[in-house]
Amino acid sequence: MLSAPCSWFDSELLCLGKVRTDTVKRTSRELLRRFPERFAGDFESDKQAVNDLVSTQSKRLRNRIAGYVTRLKVVEAERAAATQVDVAAEAPEEAEPDEE
Repeated sequence: MLSAPCSWFDSELLCLGKVRTDTVKRTSRELLRRFPERFAGDFESDKQAVNDLVSTQSKRLRNRIAGYVTRLKVVEAERAAATQVDVAAEAPEEAEPDEE
């Protein structure tokens, strides 16, 4: 069994994402919906917040939920940054006054 997350098949690199259970995804999204201010996108602080908010069956489940919350916050921040860059790039074009 290969331990690497990516494998080669017919000289093409196939990278598959990590599999997360519905419980992890559902719980993570619900926590972010209810308590967005409690999570910072840093795993250690998110792990502590999950520990405070949820009574999990195991440490492994808590860590998986915290990891997915962290990932969602990072993606959210990247999308917000990309949107701001797009808006900033479009703003000078619209702000130019006509010289006529």
